[in-house]
Amino acid sequence: MSEDTPKGDLTLRTVAMPSDVNVNGDIFGGWVLSQMDIAAGIVSRETAQGRVATIAVDAMKFIQPVKVGDVLCVYTNIIRIGTTSIAVGIEAWANRGVIGKREKVTEAVFTFVAIDENGRPRPVSVSTEKS
Repeated sequence: MSEDTPKGDLTLRTVAMPSDVNVNGDIFGGWVLSQMDIAAGIVSRETAQGRVATIAVDAMKFIQPVKVGDVLCVYTNIIRIGTTSIAVGIEAWANRGVIGKREKVTEAVFTFVAIDENGRPRPVSVSTEKS
């Protein structure tokens, strides 16, 4: 796979809006991080077949800024499934402008723990289906 091809499955697409900018006119890094957390939560919940909670964000690397009007595409890839945890590799790519030039803007590894109805860790029940 080349550096111009996202790794993983497209899990989330959203548009960066003017309300999400910082003082420099770029989209807040925290907004991008939250979109990545949402995407990783979706795939972790499906994989664990139940509730999950984010417990760590590792190796967060911002590569390019996200601009107003960019379509942020978040790709996820399960890296590891432990007894109670799931590690998800995430890449965020921006489709820029009308022609949709695609650039990788950030990447990270998010770790989730499967939790029960009381918010306590539980064993991961691995889903074998993809939706």
